Amino acid sequence: MAQEGARTPCPSKVARRPSAGAALFKHPAIQYACRTMDASCSDEQLMLKYRDGDAAAFEILYLRHKGPLFRYLRRQCGNAATCEELFQDVWMKIIQARERYTVQAKFTTYLYHIAHNRLIDFYRRNSRGLPPSYDQEPPDMDSLPADDGREPERQACNERTLEYLDELVGQLPEAQREAFLMREQAGMSLDEIAEATGVNRETAKSRLRYAVAKLRQGMSKLS
Repeated sequence: MAQEGARTPCPSKVARRPSAGAALFKHPAIQYACRTMDASCSDEQLMLKYRDGDAAAFEILYLRHKGPLFRYLRRQCGNAATCEELFQDVWMKIIQARERYTVQAKFTTYLYHIAHNRLIDFYRRNSRGLPPSYDQEPPDMDSLPADDGREPERQACNERTLEYLDELVGQLPEAQREAFLMREQAGMSLDEIAEATGVNRETAKSRLRYAVAKLRQGMSKLS
């Protein structure tokens, strides 16, 4: 239960866009609290503090995760206005569920599970429906290059190749792109990706392998 008199961050200020929320840090007491908690607390500890009424803990969580989450949603929905709406909805759900929060998984898994579900709702409301890649096994990988140990994102070492890699990521099927973004943007493990997206570990592994192999194939054309 939130502590009496504790300030709950205003969703309209905090969850509007990745650059939002800076105004909340102007008060010296908030700035000091954020500095002292930032390095010492895990995401899960911060969420527990927020559950118990510590508004500064939420602000740190927001600052830690706003950029990767926004980029993930922007990539997956492909529309800036829709991305803003989904981004705000995800943080609203975090805020609304704070009093019921218990640590059952890493906070990142919890956050991206909510984001994934909002994306699935968005897809189903869209005239095109749920992308087929969510119901299908990844395409045959026999024609893709073998794993040479090089990660596609590590091969992109200049502006031109970064732009090309960005284009290749955009061409991936949604489910495979999601697995790749969760790993690269959020730093999630296979088990965490599987839990966040509601699939088994082998399915998550297949999606990620396909994404990496497809990107590697595309990047090889620049060599």
